[in-house]
Amino acid sequence: MQKQKPDIFSKARAGIVVRLAETADIPDLPRIERSAAEAFRVTEHAWVADDTVTEAGAYPPLVAAQSVWVAEDDGILAGFISSERHEAELHVLELAVHLNHQRKGIGRDLVDAAIRAARDRGCTVVTLTTFRGVVWNAPFYRRRLGFEIVEAPPPRLSAILAAEARRGLADRCAMRLAL
Repeated sequence: MQKQKPDIFSKARAGIVVRLAETADIPDLPRIERSAAEAFRVTEHAWVADDTVTEAGAYPPLVAAQSVWVAEDDGILAGFISSERHEAELHVLELAVHLNHQRKGIGRDLVDAAIRAARDRGCTVVTLTTFRGVVWNAPFYRRRLGFEIVEAPPPRLSAILAAEARRGLADRCAMRLAL
């Protein structure tokens, strides 16, 4: 019998399990991010599918800080969300669901896990940056999860948006969810 990995956030529906990432998961994260980026090919941001992804070497400190969650779909690593804490704020760095596992609610499950952990850790807000006009970006976060666009981002979020703009990521916005 296969040993069950520890999980904190399980979803009984459709075999989805969301749990804290383990070191053994790290090599799969860039592959998942690359696959998730393929969805951009049908948008005005098609070049994102060919852009660089976060290297595996960036994840060990985030995994050690328990700031990365993964989703398994019937035992297959299907998505992840990575984050970092800034005082009373949890900032989402990346949300990625493998193209073959999208449209099953996995992204929402991952964001829910991060929100739940942020509350449990005493955070008062969750923030992220994303595309304004891509349907599974800002509109998804706003309508499905209750995030609000921050029209006048504070300096830390403004700096993130400026760095993204230097990489060619245009039409981006900062979003927040008060907890």
